[in-house]
Amino acid sequence: MSTFSSQGVLLVALALLAGCTAGSAPPPQDSGTITIVFKHGKFAGDPEAFTALLRDFERRTPGVVVKEEVLPASTDQQHQFYVVNLEGRSVAFDLLAVDVIWAQEFARAGWLAELDHLLQPAEREDQFPEMIRAATYAGRLYAIPWYMEAGLLYYRRDLLERYGLAPPRTWPELVAAVHAIQRGERDPGLQGFLWQGKQYEGLVCVAHELAWGGGADLLEGGADAAQAVSFMRRLVGEAVSPASVATADEETTRRLFGAGRAIFMRNWSYAWTLLQQDGSPVRDKVGLAPLPAFPGHESVSALGGWLLAVPKRAAHPREAQALIRYLTSPEVQRRLTLDLGYQPARRDLYRDAALMEAKPWLRDLLPVLSAARSRPVTPYYLTLSHILQPELSAALVAAKSPEEALASAKRQVGALLGSRPWERG
Repeated sequence: MSTFSSQGVLLVALALLAGCTAGSAPPPQDSGTITIVFKHGKFAGDPEAFTALLRDFERRTPGVVVKEEVLPASTDQQHQFYVVNLEGRSVAFDLLAVDVIWAQEFARAGWLAELDHLLQPAEREDQFPEMIRAATYAGRLYAIPWYMEAGLLYYRRDLLERYGLAPPRTWPELVAAVHAIQRGERDPGLQGFLWQGKQYEGLVCVAHELAWGGGADLLEGGADAAQAVSFMRRLVGEAVSPASVATADEETTRRLFGAGRAIFMRNWSYAWTLLQQDGSPVRDKVGLAPLPAFPGHESVSALGGWLLAVPKRAAHPREAQALIRYLTSPEVQRRLTLDLGYQPARRDLYRDAALMEAKPWLRDLLPVLSAARSRPVTPYYLTLSHILQPELSAALVAAKSPEEALASAKRQVGALLGSRPWERG
């Protein structure tokens, strides 16, 4: 796979893209400087490192300037912004970062341009199949994988070693480890296991992972799925997790764990770099492991991550596609990992010896990313999630039994969308 390392290569790419988008805007030399607007959420890492990449793209692409417009960190707010603004006849941006759970919805609505020509079949072999699946609607590619996330178990390596414990592979092992360490430490401020229990998408991810790790499916319901939700409630009831998890999101839990106030945390892979930065109280004290599963079952993490897409009504689609080429090239994916701590969306980079030496934890992460499971890949995903969120929250605070909550969710899904809408792409 060639690298994107010269201005000449980029100009060739722009020329090829011109042929793929007949009827769009004239080339830069005929119309002066073109400014493309790139919308994305706030970065967890150093934003100046990303801005430097955009300036590098501009140097390699004379006549093109990139205007970065950062949306709020909340993915719900980002989604709302896109839904409102992509529906209009004109769109004020040329490139957008798309959560893996949004691409189907946006493509079905006719808001995104097809991008099959940006990833030839041979190039798709370098991608994680589940990311390509998330970006594909009705057999066409509408987004290009940018970087990946997956649910992980963070643990205090120093505390587990002090008590002779290995990272837990099952949920009962995690509960036992929390009790053993808390008994030994006698620190009332040391929490056990932190996770995201606020009524939002994060709670749905946690519930999916618990259900998958017991061989069940939340949307199918049944006794095994109810057992997974019951376990979530037991974690709080038995003080393995603090009651505050019911209002916690990713950053709430990351900050508490990062302050050294918990033994375990479920979070996305982005947290690793922040926990290891200078001044972190837990730097060099944290380990990573796959999420536990219930005995007799395999660990399964939820797939997360971001894609890059071009609005169908973008003013400068060729230049936006050239920027996608740049941001997803091996060279820039490597820099995103080194400078921002993001996980490459390209599988071939996990075989890059220099990158593995600089970021050895990626070796541990690869099998988790490879086995990560997509949430239902459907244009109706947000509807499914918005049905599940209040039901799971009600079960978590004991306003409903897990069985009642899952049965209610299944009825609502059936009434609104018919049978198994998550299988209709």
